[in-house]
Parts: sequence; C-alpha cells; structure tokens
Amino acid sequence: MLIGLGLGPGDPELLTLRAVRLLREADAVYVPGRLAKTLVSPYRDAELLDFPMTEDAARIRECMERNAEKIAPAASSGTAVLALIGDPNFFSTFTRLCQVMEERYPGIECQTEPGISAITAFASVAGVSFSEGFCVSDGTNPRYRVLLKVRRPREAASALAREGFRKFVLVERMYLPDMHVYRDEDLPETCDYLSVLYAER
Repeated sequence: MLIGLGLGPGDPELLTLRAVRLLREADAVYVPGRLAKTLVSPYRDAELLDFPMTEDAARIRECMERNAEKIAPAASSGTAVLALIGDPNFFSTFTRLCQVMEERYPGIECQTEPGISAITAFASVAGVSFSEGFCVSDGTNPRYRVLLKVRRPREAASALAREGFRKFVLVERMYLPDMHVYRDEDLPETCDYLSVLYAER
C-alpha cells in the first residue's frame, strides 16, 4: 500500500496525531523536498525523491515513473508513505504519482490521509473568515466543485448537472462512527448538516 500523507502547511506543531503514527509505523517513508524531510525527521528517516517543479509534461512523467519504481517494492510488501506539505488531495504531486502507480503496478493500493491545507492555514494567518462560502481555483473553469453543509444533496446535484457536472460524491458525518458515503444515483433526498458534496465535470 502507498499512502499520501499530508504534513500541513510547514509548522511542525500542525502535524496531525495520525500523521505522526503513520510515519512511525510505515515500512518506508519518502518525501518530495527538504522541508517535508525536516518535518518528518523527528519521527523517521525518509528518502528524498526528486519531484521537479516544471511544466514540462515529458519530464514530469519521467520523474513520476522513476519515483514509482523506487517506491513500488516497499509498497508491494508493506506500507510506504509519501509525506507531503499541505494536503495530498489538493493540487498535489501525489495524484499524478498514483496515476502512474495504477498503470505500472495495479496491485498496489493508493490511499490518502489528510493534512491541514493551505486554504485553512491561510485563513488563520491572514485573520479572515470563509464562513459565507468561497471559491478556490488555479484556473478559469474549475473541473471540481465542493459544497459544504448540503442538506438536500439530490436537489443540489441536479442544479450542478445543469452546469455540466456529471460525477457526485456525498460524505455525510465524515470521520464520525456513523459516516456514510453516497455516489451519483445513490444520493439521498436529505442528509445531516455535517455533509460535504463533491461534483466533477
């Protein structure tokens, strides 16, 4: 198994308890940069991998294939962790790496464990509130949309479908003992206040 582990925005005190546990328990730990290596070092030795910041698609692909080859032996026989700054599901190197792992090593399962994202960290540092809703994008036409506190998910999905969204996932009472995950046609009419709806074009 390969786990993409979020380390938060860079403050050692903002690592989650789960992150510390997984770092200690993993069979192998990898990091994409020196800041991540510094955050991990109190808990584990980690191998530094090269993930260059570039827009050269061919170079990115070559890098992902090379790193997948390094990680695969540990991930095949046990648990490998790639520990990243921020959150592994948010504009992350880990998503690209998992695509390559799935192609080349389909028997290796990829999972993620969340870290404090740059967005929530920014709100604290800047002293601002996002309580009335917000939009985050690195492009003009975002492929994904996330709605919080959705009480009528099927109705919300129908409205989003008219905007071109086609794939939906609802997580109700996330990380609580009675958590439920619903997809597409299984979306309920109503749900708990503690719910998040994901939509993909």
